[in-house]
Amino acid sequence: MSNWRDAILNEFVPKVSKLTLVADPDSLLAEEKLALELRRRGFDLIEFKDPVEFRYVYEAKYRSLWDRGEYTDLVVILRLQDTELTLLPYDLLQAGRKLSFNLGTLFPKLSYPVVEKLDLSLLDSLFDAQHKLPPDRLGENATKDFILRQVFGIAAEQIDNEEGLLSTLLRLHYGKIQVPHELIDRLVQVLRQQYAFHSWPLDKIIPDDKAFFEFLQERWPVFLNRLGKAERIGEGRREYKLKYGGPDLLPFDHQNIRIYIDNLFVEGMLVPVQGANLAVDANSWIRCGVVDADDDEVRISRLFELVEQKLPTVESRYDDWTDLALKWAELSALIHYGSISTHRSQWREIGDALNGTFAIWLREHYASLITLSPIRLAMGHHLARRLARDMEDSGDKRIALIVVDGLSLDQWVTVRRVLNGQNSDFVMRESATFAWIPTLTSVSRQAIFFGKAPQFFPASINSTDSEEKLWQQFWMDNDLSRPEIAYKRGLGNGDVSKDLDETVNPGQTKAVGLVVDMVDKIMHGMRLGAAGMHGQVAQWCQGGYLGKLIDYLLDRDYDIWLTSDHGNIECEGKGRPAEGVLAETRGARARVYQTPELRSQVASAFTSACEWEPVGLPDNYFPLVAGGRDGFVNSGNSIVGHGGITLEEVIVPLVRFERRTR
Repeated sequence: MSNWRDAILNEFVPKVSKLTLVADPDSLLAEEKLALELRRRGFDLIEFKDPVEFRYVYEAKYRSLWDRGEYTDLVVILRLQDTELTLLPYDLLQAGRKLSFNLGTLFPKLSYPVVEKLDLSLLDSLFDAQHKLPPDRLGENATKDFILRQVFGIAAEQIDNEEGLLSTLLRLHYGKIQVPHELIDRLVQVLRQQYAFHSWPLDKIIPDDKAFFEFLQERWPVFLNRLGKAERIGEGRREYKLKYGGPDLLPFDHQNIRIYIDNLFVEGMLVPVQGANLAVDANSWIRCGVVDADDDEVRISRLFELVEQKLPTVESRYDDWTDLALKWAELSALIHYGSISTHRSQWREIGDALNGTFAIWLREHYASLITLSPIRLAMGHHLARRLARDMEDSGDKRIALIVVDGLSLDQWVTVRRVLNGQNSDFVMRESATFAWIPTLTSVSRQAIFFGKAPQFFPASINSTDSEEKLWQQFWMDNDLSRPEIAYKRGLGNGDVSKDLDETVNPGQTKAVGLVVDMVDKIMHGMRLGAAGMHGQVAQWCQGGYLGKLIDYLLDRDYDIWLTSDHGNIECEGKGRPAEGVLAETRGARARVYQTPELRSQVASAFTSACEWEPVGLPDNYFPLVAGGRDGFVNSGNSIVGHGGITLEEVIVPLVRFERRTR
């Protein structure tokens, strides 16, 4: 076998059985490349979670086809052991063939409790390394050491100096490599045996990227100060008040460390500081870490370089696109919100090419994202399920979900800048996720609050009036009572306490859903393009409402997540479709029709528009989405809109807030 997927794919031959039941306790069939290949072979995947929900889809989309004599390959996945396939309905057990896959079979020589903690994207490296295993089965610690070395490239016992430790941690944290807590604990345990690291806060800076970057940030001025005084004789040791233990002075100038430094400043993970009267050459490696009048110009140039080095392809994984989107957002925010306009043509040219590739990638890969594990948070509707799992695991956790309607990832960068200036106590753990397509509020925002695909709320697909009921239903299905669930919309201005005191009761309310709609209101009234959006979003955020809202919830011990239902893009009108009453939804970037035939009539006149495959959408819901920067508005008009399939509209911010400990 060339890879671990082959052992599974060999069992899936089209038209052998119209129904296949799979016990998949380790969610192997949810792995992105495997799910994509199964779909390419014609297999539809459905996870059996809720019997009523499953029966709705099964009867409507599959039994009806089979009854008409049509054929389709359906795979029903149960995230339980094979012995528990008997939990499935009797009619499925009678009709379907049965399969079972798990990590223990794929990696028989390794400790299963360790392997099961790995992200599925890492299994390729582990599978390739199996030939290096000894003949006998490894125990738990030996498995951890093997995985650290072969998968993560960390030979913990060989790290014996600060340069080696720092370069390892920079590779992990800058690369956003997710190492399971069990392996982190093992790494800390082994490193603690080295005398050189006795004073280092290993238990903080190894598992937590935010703590690690804070550790570097508070030592960067120390390094600059010593650098500026390097040739002074008799300079005494200066004491620095540092939050984290460990050495005051770090070897930032070591060749294995400094290759990361300018990227950390360019991408906003570290913040430039005053340079202790250093004369810094324009080409110096420390240039990005020293405050200067030309900071934005330097960052923009470097971000262009980073983006062009990291451009994903049509074969990339989804997290390659989210990583790129975060860099693109930093660049876009600087161009739109800053005072430099000379780079706009270059930014637009790269963005148009980028979105052309992204549109192709979406048509091929988007359907596979829906069935990924909610732990990955690949899509907005996964978030509620992740929160429910966290609440179940903790027992007494309280959560608050803030959906900022219409907030794009680059506008989040502008918001973050303002929040950092207002409250230094906020710790913001940033990532990104995919919105539902079409990127319309009634589709994507309801999916976030209901924790399910839009096909499960067909009656309210064109409105958000049922959003509160969907949020309540989700949490009651997860064993909360109605008094423990709160929801409020229309937030963004006024007095936070007045808005929430009657809604949130910390002694009782466990799940809070909030809609902040000011950004969406700004967007729909915007006539000054993307730059105007950033200016007004910043002005709104400077008013303090969002910061006070987060403060209010943190003070009441809520675990806070913030996301958006869709982003937005500045687009140009290519004509308004003359469709009469044919369209159910008439947006600037998306139209929705009841039949594919009606949609095709309009699409023929708009060759750049995409007839989007209605994956996960209700019956009789067929979107036509504008391509590139085109809009379904009068020719010559320029507006900021949403509903399409650009990076700016589809990939949205996902942020977890915590209070900084002192």
